[in-house]
Amino acid sequence: MNRKLMALACTMLVLGGLAAGGYVTWEIWAVGINQGYAPEQPIDFSHKLHAGENEVPCLYCHSGAERSRHAGIPAVNVCMNCHSVLERETRGIQNFKEAVAQGRPIEWVKIHNLPDFVYFNHSQHVRAGGVACQECHGPVEELDLMRQEAPLTMGWCLDCHRSGGMSDLASDYNAHREKNENVAVSGLDCGNCHY
Repeated sequence: MNRKLMALACTMLVLGGLAAGGYVTWEIWAVGINQGYAPEQPIDFSHKLHAGENEVPCLYCHSGAERSRHAGIPAVNVCMNCHSVLERETRGIQNFKEAVAQGRPIEWVKIHNLPDFVYFNHSQHVRAGGVACQECHGPVEELDLMRQEAPLTMGWCLDCHRSGGMSDLASDYNAHREKNENVAVSGLDCGNCHY
């Protein structure tokens, strides 16, 4: 084999290795990033219809977001507050009412998942921080199928804390303490999110 052909073959091999290495590096770096995750749910539920067209406030269904770590999935009785009197019937509504009548739980698939070593509290963000649901969850009122809009990475969270003026823990805590004695604001202190 002549030298030019050998050099070309080696160059192609090196470039191929670099490309594969870059791909592998990206795949390892992206572990746990579920941006765009939109699993099929047991019942078709449209946030576009409920939060968008019917203007149901996020906190009516996800009331836990104001007072708890977790926003939570609404209890069926919250859904039935409206669906027990509405005349509109779709296959999804029929399936839902059938499950309620049988006492069968609706097994919704969780979409927004954080690693076990991350502490996140919805109430700190919603009540103390005044963060709108759409800032993390995207334009929910436009989505027929709910998906994870944001990457939910540490860098993404830190960018929000920095741009929101959360870098001074002491002043943020004192400013929000007047609103609610039990709410602490994390700022950029690593120990508040990682334990």
